[in-house]
Amino acid sequence: MSENNDNNLGADANSHQINPEVLQNISVTLSIEVGRAMIKIRDLMRLTQGSVVELDRIAGEPLDLLVNNTVVAQGEIVLVNERYGVRLTRVAPASERMKNL
Repeated sequence: MSENNDNNLGADANSHQINPEVLQNISVTLSIEVGRAMIKIRDLMRLTQGSVVELDRIAGEPLDLLVNNTVVAQGEIVLVNERYGVRLTRVAPASERMKNL
């Protein structure tokens, strides 16, 4: 690949480092996980309005904040101007997040 291709990716041809401004404009998927459940398809097909699915978390346990399906933090639900939000109570160290890439 040519030096020109590196510049298209926001890399400096001499240092081969990615330009931080380019990284900051990349979109990621942020999601909050309350808990998980494993059920059989038969039970899934029986779910109706009002059904309750028991999750693997105990009430009061922190929620997981995931970026592109990687846990990066934990927190608790808060209300902000009539909208739900998450107050972070723990942020995973960068070394821990890098293991999951």
